[in-house]
Amino acid sequence: MAGDLAPRPTVQVRRSTRRRRTVAAYRDGDIVVVLIPARFSVAEEREWVQKMIERLDSRERRVRRGRGDAELEQRARQLARQYLDDTIRPVSVRWVSNQRGRWGSCTPSDGTIRLSDRLRAMPGWVVDYVLVHELAHLRAPGHGPDFWALVDRYPRTERARGYLEGVAAGAGISFSEDGDLGSLTGDNDQAEDDGDEVDGAGRAG
Repeated sequence: MAGDLAPRPTVQVRRSTRRRRTVAAYRDGDIVVVLIPARFSVAEEREWVQKMIERLDSRERRVRRGRGDAELEQRARQLARQYLDDTIRPVSVRWVSNQRGRWGSCTPSDGTIRLSDRLRAMPGWVVDYVLVHELAHLRAPGHGPDFWALVDRYPRTERARGYLEGVAAGAGISFSEDGDLGSLTGDNDQAEDDGDEVDGAGRAG
């Protein structure tokens, strides 16, 4: 799974004399904050940081996997209103399992958007970027300045692209800014249609 190849998050460890035995963790933006007792050794800190990252990831994967097509379409419409234009309204937005080499694809002619189910295991802000990318194609089908001006309204565009590049690099894929990519397993696969898509480098092919 692509999510298993995601870059390790930035971790901030906070020691507290008030904590005796309990350990907690939460996300603060792109940072994972781990709260541990002040008495922990370096080895215990390392052990518990890894455990808490795994627990956070597991919990977030369960939440994301519980989101179906209806929730995905609702999120896409919310992002369109927030960052693009309320008149950009996809006909359908759904998860698919046959886009092995693309994060997302869009067919402007019929207003449909598809996201690879590999994204389910990734942070929500990365999924949001792919949604914004595909939504922008409904207004600007190509990849010219007008298109990227729309995509860049999403404040985490560059960070999300870097995340996807890290996943692609971890899978051993050679990627380019706008080139079409093979799948994450190294095989070439065909898109289910000729619409625009986001490849492993974060930009559309």
